[in-house]
Amino acid sequence: MKPISIAEQGLLESMMKVQHYGSDECGRGCLNGDVVVASVLLGKEYPAELDDSKKLTEKQRERLFDLIIECAVDYKIVRVPPSYIDQHNILKASLYGMSQSYLQSNQCCRRLFVDGNHAPDIPGAEVIPVIKGDGRVPAVSAASILAKVTRDRDMMELHEKYPDMAYNRHKGYPTPLHKQKLLEHGLNETYRMTYKPVKEIMGTLEDKTAPEQKSLF
Repeated sequence: MKPISIAEQGLLESMMKVQHYGSDECGRGCLNGDVVVASVLLGKEYPAELDDSKKLTEKQRERLFDLIIECAVDYKIVRVPPSYIDQHNILKASLYGMSQSYLQSNQCCRRLFVDGNHAPDIPGAEVIPVIKGDGRVPAVSAASILAKVTRDRDMMELHEKYPDMAYNRHKGYPTPLHKQKLLEHGLNETYRMTYKPVKEIMGTLEDKTAPEQKSLF
């Protein structure tokens, strides 16, 4: 099915009257770590403040995370690792995560709204992509919050393992601080080696070590 555009709000509201899941991911643009995907089936009552996770503060997301878990009829959160991302690309990894989060749920209904203009092919499910769905479909908003909070918590755990990398501050995104830390401390096993910024940093690190290596021969 073609994506539901911003202009088709009436169509979207009509389709949302049928019980449905919402799915979204977090971490597509990050240089390291998993892409985290959630699928959520909300009941008739849910927090009115649900919105695109990027528009919410960390404190708001944390509070809504707990409320979503309490009120959801069903939900599932999955992680797709860097190895899968490097092998297949981030779009396919995100779509795979959407399909797996739905398939690993209780599949209480067949309709699934996903954020964006691409949709995974899930046999037996009606998958509907929605442009800016994370701010238009409450179930997708809920999924975006679950995915974002989960990934941020994962990065906080990673910070405990690699405190010099400042994952608690940049959360894996390609910020100047993150790139600086990479140049200072190098890569670790959590990085997506096919990403252009990672390749560029690898090249810089190799250039720095090359003179030392040559001096050994």
